[in-house]
Amino acid sequence: MSIFIHSKLPNVGTTVFTKMSALAQQYEAINLGQGFPDFMMSESLIALTNQAMQKGYNQYAHMCGLPLLRERIAEKISFLYQQVVNPETDITITPGGTYAIYTAFTTLLSPGDEVILFEPAYDSYVPNIEINGAKAIPVHLSFPDYSINWQEVQQKVTPKTKAIIINTPHNPTGRVFTQEDIEQLRKVVANTNIIIISDEVYEHLIFDNKEHLSILRYPDLLERAFVCFSFGKVYHCTGWKMGYCVASPSLMKEFRKVHQFNSFSCNTPVQYALAEYLQDRSSYLQLGNQIQQKRDYLKQLLQSTPLIPLQSSGSYFQLYSYANISNESETYFAIRLTKEAGVTTIPVSAFYSNSIDNKVIRFCFAKQESTLEEAAKRLANYFG
Repeated sequence: MSIFIHSKLPNVGTTVFTKMSALAQQYEAINLGQGFPDFMMSESLIALTNQAMQKGYNQYAHMCGLPLLRERIAEKISFLYQQVVNPETDITITPGGTYAIYTAFTTLLSPGDEVILFEPAYDSYVPNIEINGAKAIPVHLSFPDYSINWQEVQQKVTPKTKAIIINTPHNPTGRVFTQEDIEQLRKVVANTNIIIISDEVYEHLIFDNKEHLSILRYPDLLERAFVCFSFGKVYHCTGWKMGYCVASPSLMKEFRKVHQFNSFSCNTPVQYALAEYLQDRSSYLQLGNQIQQKRDYLKQLLQSTPLIPLQSSGSYFQLYSYANISNESETYFAIRLTKEAGVTTIPVSAFYSNSIDNKVIRFCFAKQESTLEEAAKRLANYFG
């Protein structure tokens, strides 16, 4: 006898990241698909975590997060964005940025609600929306610059629109919000009850002297927003799964109701370590330039191939077009590169709910120089 349950996510299978990573292992390919560094994180931060463990800080932390860590985050927000947030009422530590986004959706959504999102989109958004009985309303970013058609956004607002989720710097395209985007967003939500969920996990991974226009900068937008961050992306420790959410007291009160019965608490020694490490501002202020060098290095290396780079102003990622090489689907082309060239990328069509195919693939350049060099060498040899 087999037991049947009604799937809450009937259209969801194994993610493309899992599939491509498995394929990379099978063919011993260099994996430039998934967004994680292959270089060491800070030895100082590791040492601080070990010290916290040795001191006995190994039991549950406060449900909202270690008070000292929340205070240090509030100080950072004041320093970076000239915004005063209350660490007691406005900040909650979470087990990763993706968890913070999921919890924000679960806090907000009821069956029948609608959420506007921009595609290509990080792959957790649509399942997060649908598992809460709501409907994802996609707006396609304009290829090839991936700009936002705000007139279309306005047209898709209905009485059922509960939220808009934005992502800057953007995964997978590397696009960053402009001041015009902020002004248009402001117009869309004015005189509505629409909540903004702002995915800012690549907050410090921003290039070419551009400015990160965090929702935290704008009090009128912050009062209606959940703003989500990731320590893993900032400090090269994605496996730690540590992040946080910032919101107004009334929104955060409801967020914590969900959080307390799900995760309840996060890794205690890591929170002590992060509270100490946050005092070193240089570790995140220098990050954009450090990662931009990797973007530029990969771009330089791939000049010997027919792949054409698209603009990336932030994140771990850059898209490359192969339209002048092949008319194959993105998925097939990415699989072929893995099997035949020994380099794994991600097809950008996987970030669309209807698999739009613009003949572009996503590279993660947050890797050691030797990794990038070997990958470029393999691609150059393959394209000959």
